[in-house]
Amino acid sequence: MTSTLSTRVTVFGLADLRGALAVGFDEGAWITTAIGIGQLIGGISCPYLASVVGPRRMLLAGIAVFFAASLLAPLSPNFSAYIVAQVFGSLGAGTFIPLTIIYISRHVPSHLKTYGFAIFAMNSEFSQNVAASIEGFYADHWSWHWMNWQYCLVLPIMFACVRYGIPQDDPDDGSKLRNLDWPALLYGWLGFGLLYAGIDQGNRLDWIGSGLVSGLLLGGFLAVLAFIVRELTTSHPAIDIRILSRSDLLLFFILLAGFRFIILSIGYIIPVYLQVIQNYRGLQVGTVLLWIALPQFLLVLPLGRLLQQLDPRWTLGLGSALIAAACLIATNLTDQWATGDFLGPQALQAVGQSLALTSLVILISRSITPAQAVAIGSFMQTSRLLGGEIGTAFMQTFVRVREQIHSNLLGLHVQMQDDLTGDRLSAYGRALSSHASEGVAQAMKLLAGAVARQASILAYIDGFCAAAVVAALCWILAAFVRSPGAARGEASSR
Repeated sequence: MTSTLSTRVTVFGLADLRGALAVGFDEGAWITTAIGIGQLIGGISCPYLASVVGPRRMLLAGIAVFFAASLLAPLSPNFSAYIVAQVFGSLGAGTFIPLTIIYISRHVPSHLKTYGFAIFAMNSEFSQNVAASIEGFYADHWSWHWMNWQYCLVLPIMFACVRYGIPQDDPDDGSKLRNLDWPALLYGWLGFGLLYAGIDQGNRLDWIGSGLVSGLLLGGFLAVLAFIVRELTTSHPAIDIRILSRSDLLLFFILLAGFRFIILSIGYIIPVYLQVIQNYRGLQVGTVLLWIALPQFLLVLPLGRLLQQLDPRWTLGLGSALIAAACLIATNLTDQWATGDFLGPQALQAVGQSLALTSLVILISRSITPAQAVAIGSFMQTSRLLGGEIGTAFMQTFVRVREQIHSNLLGLHVQMQDDLTGDRLSAYGRALSSHASEGVAQAMKLLAGAVARQASILAYIDGFCAAAVVAALCWILAAFVRSPGAARGEASSR
């Protein structure tokens, strides 16, 4: 949860951070990029490094680095120092999710693994949607410093749990350190880091219209290609990408990326609608999103019990269908929607996401051997972060372009000689009760604002439709998932 919150709280508090650090919009946009790159790099490499130095040591080191960076970041003397602290902190936080997967796979008793994975899957929905309330509380009652310092309250507890609760690592094996695949790690860090930066900055800089974005994407693609070639040709690969030749695992990671796409797409549309159309503040936005977060606590244990009795493929398909239905219900959006109107689709989406993600994680765990957990941890973190980032970047660009299209189409019907336009302007003028010349100018501004408002509403509806299409595709793909027993048999034979 702390790993996910470190990104989402910063996203919601970006305006407060820019003001506190005295930086502009363009500079401030790199704060979330730095966090995402750090988490992606940490997530890709930490399972492999953990196999060399031990998962417990790696996790304790990640906690210590994240604690130090969170403590020092608000005390940074300038913006550059703050960015550096964020990168190091996210490197530490990036170890949490992959190593959690490894720990559950290897050490949790078999009769409790379903509950462990259910709790693990819950963290995504809960953390994504509780972040707005947390940031809003800090902005209204405390200070922006607590967006970093909050982790210093829980990380010592986490350190103690790991220190005394996770089994000791095996003694160091010098041969693993001598055979460390540093070229692959460097290619992976460079490639995926550049790709993430290009995707994250694409909407702001107009994608291929920007030389910087084009260079980031091209450089990232070439480095990732070098990483793949290296891993396919070396005798001691950092990440065994050959296991992706199994169709079921590749399908799982596509589904994981698809669900993350939907989650962060909806997580973008609803807050933007509430802030732009309804002028909500952070705490008010958080009230709506809490209806996705809070049901997770009620669902997690019953869901774990249910998945011990049922084939997870059924709940995966049902969850996908519920998510699609929730998105379709949200297409009834109007400029009058407020907190209460979102409760129905949000509650339905909460149930769907819990069913789908928990089922997917359990299917992945049942389809692999413990020895494959290292590679699976890296793949899951990569799919999770890149899928979510692609979803956010796509939805930002999609909503912006659709808003421009709707604004143009609506504007074609606003003609000065039209009686309806004249009546609307006259009504605005009477309401303003200003001098004739000023009244006309202000009435025109109000009419332009009404057109822009409706164009935004239509663009958000299109965004929900796009999310529903992706959910429907996930539902179709879920039909091709094989039974865990068959997939596990193939994994063992390999």
